[in-house]
Amino acid sequence: MTDWRLVPGGDATLALSSDPAVAARALHTANLVDPETLTCRDQVLGLLDDHGAELADRRTAPGHLTGSALVVDADGEHVALLLHTKLRRWLQPGGHADGDLNLEAVALREASEETGIEGLAVLEPAIDLDVHRVDHGDSLGEHLHLDLRYVVVAPADAVLQANHESLDLRWVTPEQVAGLTDEASVERLVRRGLAAWHSARAQLDSPPA
Repeated sequence: MTDWRLVPGGDATLALSSDPAVAARALHTANLVDPETLTCRDQVLGLLDDHGAELADRRTAPGHLTGSALVVDADGEHVALLLHTKLRRWLQPGGHADGDLNLEAVALREASEETGIEGLAVLEPAIDLDVHRVDHGDSLGEHLHLDLRYVVVAPADAVLQANHESLDLRWVTPEQVAGLTDEASVERLVRRGLAAWHSARAQLDSPPA
């Protein structure tokens, strides 16, 4: 059984890190279950061995680390999705590591910035890993995003406040996700993330034996 931990913003474990071992540990402890994501983990760990701390730099090719967050409401009934300004696709909050190899902290930072919600907490360990190709239209050209994904939990009655990075931002039910996107990785993240949060709530609400 997964040993879940809900970490509030400001916790010492969320401090910025330039140590590749911090990212490696997050990858090794991530709750990954299927062959596809386990293969992705081997790929990312190999790139981390090759590039070290440079893998957290958005200029690194053939790819670099990113952190994403499935933001869920406290009851685990809705998730926050945004219509990305540049990509014009419905996605979860997330972004480049930009030098921080503490990907848990990256995911929480991106969730806070892109939803405008205060008082978020991140659930550890990570629950998904996705390697996908992107092209920002710059000199780097097409490259890989090595995206470690966490559940981030909103406080009760949290209100979404979009910023310039999104054209729209909504709380949606799992059933509504399919009407916004057909991206398999987003649908997988929603499915896994909500299951993880329901499992974690049952564990965290249980009194110690």
